[in-house]
Amino acid sequence: MKIKICGITNKEDALYCAEKGVDALGFIFYEKSKRSISPQRAYEIIASLPPFVNAVGVFVNESIEKVKEIARYCNLDYLQFHGNESPRYLEAFEEFKVIKVIRVKDEGSIKVMENYSNVSVFLVDTYDENLLGGTGKTFNWDLALKAKEYGKIILSGGLNPDNVADAINSVNPYAVDVASGVESIPGKKDFDKVEKYIYEAKKAFLNQY
Repeated sequence: MKIKICGITNKEDALYCAEKGVDALGFIFYEKSKRSISPQRAYEIIASLPPFVNAVGVFVNESIEKVKEIARYCNLDYLQFHGNESPRYLEAFEEFKVIKVIRVKDEGSIKVMENYSNVSVFLVDTYDENLLGGTGKTFNWDLALKAKEYGKIILSGGLNPDNVADAINSVNPYAVDVASGVESIPGKKDFDKVEKYIYEAKKAFLNQY
């Protein structure tokens, strides 16, 4: 059972989420995102995290050199690729743990997962032609079940404190991921929502066993 909260932009949110028991925090290094963060700021926050909380860097169609530079500077535990990165592109990151995002539109979206070998875990998210993430919309969880045939999955897309238990009961993913579903405004977490989300997720995961 793993819980990831993405779109961290400040130390207060990061430490609160860590205190409440999240396994991973996501830092978005994509300037067009409402939740983007600079490598310098991310470095400061990551350095303050307690042990066993993983730092995930989120990248979108970035150059290989820049990704590696940020990853090493910030001491990232995972690299999450949210753009149109090809399997060959990901081969450049053999020294890192890689998360590849699959934006799920239909079964064809899932089929491409078989082409990626250098991936520690897939993150399945809602497809939106205008947004790369943070849509606040769910997708057909039956497709998420099919995605599990290709490896471990992190379930994302429109999750919030009210539906995360249903999502886990329906899919039983390796982990769940949330950004907008626990925010007051983009980039600022709502602590009440964070606490409820983590509580509901952990309770649902425990019920799977």
